[in-house]
Amino acid sequence: MDAHDRGSTPRHDDLGTRHDDPGTRHDDPGTPSDPTPGPEPAPASGPTEPPGPTPSPDPDPRTAISTPLPASPDPGPRTGVAALSLRHQIGVALALALVAIAVCVHIGMVFLHVAPVNTVTRQHGGAVDDWIYPEFEQNWKLFAPNPLQQNVAVQVRARIRGVDGGSRTTGWYDLSAQDGRAIDGNPLPSHTQQNELRRSWDLFVATHDANNRPIGLRGSLSETYLRRIAVLRMGREDALARGDVLVSVQVRSRTSNVPPPKWSDEKVSVQPVFRELSWWPVTADDTEGSVR
Repeated sequence: MDAHDRGSTPRHDDLGTRHDDPGTRHDDPGTPSDPTPGPEPAPASGPTEPPGPTPSPDPDPRTAISTPLPASPDPGPRTGVAALSLRHQIGVALALALVAIAVCVHIGMVFLHVAPVNTVTRQHGGAVDDWIYPEFEQNWKLFAPNPLQQNVAVQVRARIRGVDGGSRTTGWYDLSAQDGRAIDGNPLPSHTQQNELRRSWDLFVATHDANNRPIGLRGSLSETYLRRIAVLRMGREDALARGDVLVSVQVRSRTSNVPPPKWSDEKVSVQPVFRELSWWPVTADDTEGSVR
């Protein structure tokens, strides 16, 4: 017998797997000739790890695209005062402050020079003149040459003839105070409340002399205009009872100086000065004209 002939001994390959001789049958007489394969063996009872993500292959550095970073804005070179050093910036700020102070002082001095005489110019007029003359001399006025520094009130009273034939004289009615109360707190005062009485009195004073005598035709016109305003206002005051007749009216002005401020040393008289006009007889034209 050949030494390599193993007879009926099963043959094993290099991996240790048993291979039966095809000529030998080991059929169990109690089992079918084609058995059903049994169940697969259970896996080992050891702990199992969940499958992790599949690693992606490393990108080829030749084909990888790099994302560029956003470039920071370039502030650019500093210009103007910002380009100077801190010491020079402080110097520029001080110079600008001095220029601003000088401009404000100059504007204030020019204002006091061209303004009418007041408490400040009376006390510091020499300093104002030293600043103005001779380089900044002014020969014009910022305001009116003689602004009003007085309170002027127009008042009126009347003579009335009653039904019984008797005559009486009313007290003084302050027409300017009535206009002032109508204007005070009124955002839209009427033109008559603001200017009618005031302009009529200014026209009368401008067209009459110190003895209240009219000068030219405008004097007579201003007298008629003022008288009709007085008659109209007396009708509004309910000075007349039923059946009374307005016989004549008299107009006067009450002028008082505006008191100086408390911090001023200026002394002015606060006593009122009155200018009384003569009695003006009231005609039918005055009454009808006032009604119209």
